[in-house]
Amino acid sequence: MSGAPSPLWSPSAARVQQSQLTTFVQRLRDRTGQALADYEALHRFSIEHPEVFWDAVWQFGGLQTHTPYTQVRGDVQMPGTPWFMGARLNFAQNLLRRRDDAVALVATDETEEDVTVTYAELARRVGQFQQFLRAQGVGVGDRVVGYLPHRVEAVVAMLAATGLGAVWSSCSPDFGLQGVLDRFGQIAPKILIATDGYVYGGRAFSRMDQIAAIEAALPSLRAVVQVPGLGQDMPASRVSWADATATDGAIHFEPLPPDHPVYILYSSGTTGVPKCIVHGAAGTLVQHAKELMLHSDVREDDALFYFTTTGWMMWNWLVSGLMTGARVVLFDGNPGHPDLGVLWRMAARNGVSHFGTSPKFLATLRQRRIRPADHDLTALRAVMSTGAPLAADLFEWVYAEVKDDLQLASISGGTDIVSCFMLGVPTEPVYAGQIQKRGLGMAVEAWEAPHQPVVGKKGELVCVQPFPSMPVGFYGDEDGARYRKAYFEHYPGVWRHGDFVEITEQGGVIVYGRSDATLNPGGVRIGTAEIYRVVDAHPDIQDSLVVGVAHDNDVHVVLFVVTESGSVSDALEAELRTSIRRECTPRHVPARLLAAPAVPRTISGKRVEIAVTRILQGETVANRDALKNPEALDFFASLDLFGSSA
Repeated sequence: MSGAPSPLWSPSAARVQQSQLTTFVQRLRDRTGQALADYEALHRFSIEHPEVFWDAVWQFGGLQTHTPYTQVRGDVQMPGTPWFMGARLNFAQNLLRRRDDAVALVATDETEEDVTVTYAELARRVGQFQQFLRAQGVGVGDRVVGYLPHRVEAVVAMLAATGLGAVWSSCSPDFGLQGVLDRFGQIAPKILIATDGYVYGGRAFSRMDQIAAIEAALPSLRAVVQVPGLGQDMPASRVSWADATATDGAIHFEPLPPDHPVYILYSSGTTGVPKCIVHGAAGTLVQHAKELMLHSDVREDDALFYFTTTGWMMWNWLVSGLMTGARVVLFDGNPGHPDLGVLWRMAARNGVSHFGTSPKFLATLRQRRIRPADHDLTALRAVMSTGAPLAADLFEWVYAEVKDDLQLASISGGTDIVSCFMLGVPTEPVYAGQIQKRGLGMAVEAWEAPHQPVVGKKGELVCVQPFPSMPVGFYGDEDGARYRKAYFEHYPGVWRHGDFVEITEQGGVIVYGRSDATLNPGGVRIGTAEIYRVVDAHPDIQDSLVVGVAHDNDVHVVLFVVTESGSVSDALEAELRTSIRRECTPRHVPARLLAAPAVPRTISGKRVEIAVTRILQGETVANRDALKNPEALDFFASLDLFGSSA
């Protein structure tokens, strides 16, 4: 039996002492008299005393209310537990607490030219756009939507809308027309802010036809504001961004109840019409304050960057960084253009302290032998990764090729909770392949069977207690039936997230992939991430997809790989099979191993295993516009895996 693993990194005593988490624990000790000797003790306290814990987070984060709450948590029920009862507050006001000449936003792109906006200037621009919105009759509960790239205008528009009590929702301009309509068409927006085009990988993409089609399909629209991306001519029916921000005016923050909707986010939509997930102001604020300040240790003199688009919840998470007073860095474009060093040059140029990315990007850097450590990363304290499980060998690569003294925080949660179930902890060691810890206040367990939590074994990710950033509901789901079905149908009163995980002896978490995509050959549950960890580490593999296909009363594991040559040699196939058998088990070895031209992915970059499985079993996938590369599905539709044409 092997011994306990050794950490790849441990924070220095000075770093632990200087962290905001340590300050928070000291204040909580003074308040409660509890010893709270280590993180596990703190986590237990946060679960056993949620009212005390979340009140302490609210106070530590300096979150503002117009009227203070009288009770932290009401009657416990899942879903439906009320939080911060009696409070009146405004979401945007808490992100715009700072009003000085410190830099709030750094906006950059493939040209590597930085544009900075101070906190004072950001507030002024928000006030300007609010004058336009108010003139259009936008008020509490109205929906304002953005079809925008990851630029300053999206941040300004969101803050202006939520400041007035409107609800913000956005799609990135790489969404296809039907993908946009599948989302915005469900929520009847009053205002659309849209870019005329964008640049990606050095190529210009016009969105003028898409805007016209969206405008025609949404009769609820009062106005369309066109933001210059490519500088195209504008129809007379639209309002230019310059005209919409031409009038100075005092910024307004509408006092609202704690569960007032602030965001509508969307499920991926690859297996049906996207769910419109509504998030409330107070829950989003307090959860992001906890994750940014305590788990990520973001401070007002830091620079926070995450590679994202406006169509992914990490955009919402990143923009909440404004509440810390830090510089929030926005990058619009291709992270590989003009080369794979563009983000690292940006990080060096702007003194980025927190760098957020994905396993796919890190794997590409390793495959291309890019060494980020060659750049000046003196300021870098944390690298965060999400979107998929981060393989153990990529943990090791980061410490070897990025920086040997940093917190590598693999994080996992999602659109459903606009935050994380498990993530980094700046005072704790990092172990290869493990997310550091379960989040504070998150009663996360791995269930081997209903109500049977396990440690050191794979199980279903559940959360057995309410938490503030649970959705307030789904838009249009008046009786809550769709909401309950999505998360509470399997285990009534318990949140089932849909991930297959293991809680380790070190208190960390390993994610094995979506539980609804879990492979079951011979009745043995296998997480797809287990196979990806082996296959994606091979230097000849550019991408991969593994699915389980029903055949002959069993589930057959089928592995697709993308190679530079477009084919799989006998030698490569033998090597992959041997590696999977050695690193995993014989059960993991695929029944079929085939070359594919591309792996279909969602717009946020996630593999679409379930959609491919359905196609291989003869079903159709209607919502192709939910994908970044919908044409990739055509290859799978042409296959007959177990028939004469296989």
